[in-house]
Amino acid sequence: MVEFKKITFDNLFQVASLSVADEQKSFVASNCESLMEAYVAVTNNQPALPFGIFDGNTAVGFIMFGYGSTGDEDEPEVAEGNYCIWRFMIDQKFQNKGYGKEAIKVAMEYLNTEPCGKASKCWLSYEPENVVAKKLYASLGFIENGEMCGKEIVAVKTL
Repeated sequence: MVEFKKITFDNLFQVASLSVADEQKSFVASNCESLMEAYVAVTNNQPALPFGIFDGNTAVGFIMFGYGSTGDEDEPEVAEGNYCIWRFMIDQKFQNKGYGKEAIKVAMEYLNTEPCGKASKCWLSYEPENVVAKKLYASLGFIENGEMCGKEIVAVKTL
């Protein structure tokens, strides 16, 4: 069973050491980079909610949520007043075992608790070449809405 755990001094290096396969590295930032961005966001009064994805005591992935608009000019309109899955990865050793699908389901349950405030949607984005991500997100009810976030395709799910 997958659960999200806050990043702590006890699990920081376990989560930071997770990585995707070489051919996937252009699709997602490293967990270290994501944690640095979370720190900058929080210190600038913007929500960033990073979590390790765990199966028992074993870190299998990383997820980070954002909420609302950051004011970035590349940001899609759907960002305003809604949640986003800012980062998501499953370590290469744990891919194709159902962790990704289960983690996104847990993510939707978590976001429905309104950790930062009310929202009607959750959005995410992915590189057009990332057909694995597109297939996963579509299978879980995310629908491309025609917007782009920079050069990435935006997909949205109603909460």
